[in-house]
Amino acid sequence: MGTMRLDHLSYAAGPEGLAACVQRLGANLGAAFVDGGIHPSFGTRNFVLPLAGGCYLEAVEALDHPAADTAPFGVAVRGRSQAGGGWLGWVLAVDDMAPIEARLGRAAAAGRRRRPDGFDLRWRQIGVKDSTSRPQLPFFIQWDSDPSQHPGAPGSAIELIRLQIAGDARTVEQHLGLDPQDLLDGVTLDWSTPGADGSGLIAAEFITAAGPVRLD
Repeated sequence: MGTMRLDHLSYAAGPEGLAACVQRLGANLGAAFVDGGIHPSFGTRNFVLPLAGGCYLEAVEALDHPAADTAPFGVAVRGRSQAGGGWLGWVLAVDDMAPIEARLGRAAAAGRRRRPDGFDLRWRQIGVKDSTSRPQLPFFIQWDSDPSQHPGAPGSAIELIRLQIAGDARTVEQHLGLDPQDLLDGVTLDWSTPGADGSGLIAAEFITAAGPVRLD
């Protein structure tokens, strides 16, 4: 499937709304998120926080927009927000989407968002439907914009050190075709038994200027 690496973590705002969610997460991590802009084809918008190592954290919400009722990502975000908000999932960047499209039997969806500075960021993504039905699974993204425009560039001093996922490691390994731990440079994957809320990403731990922080 080519090269894969952790690209970003996605956190859906709850009833408090995106602005309050971003303020809460930023206060916990001791850093300010940046307005990422609107995803017109998904009916969502986000704020982003670069992390050390070139990955990033996004906080996202669904808009009052028709695409949020039809696009898999918009539907997933709205559903998570209506359930109270929290971790939506983890996303792997790939350098070649074609093998994944062939295996899943469908084409990747084109994504774009216009940042407040006017830059039009573009990518393709696939696997949101799979991760919605089996939340322990990541979905995949391939960036079409220049790497210098990646939301994780130039990074920050906040370091992601651990992901806790409720689910079965072997299921994810079979989905990816390799051990997911091998993709996460310096980030530990902890697996736990799914609870009443089902499977999926349930916590992330970071090293910040003020010490370790866990976001549930």
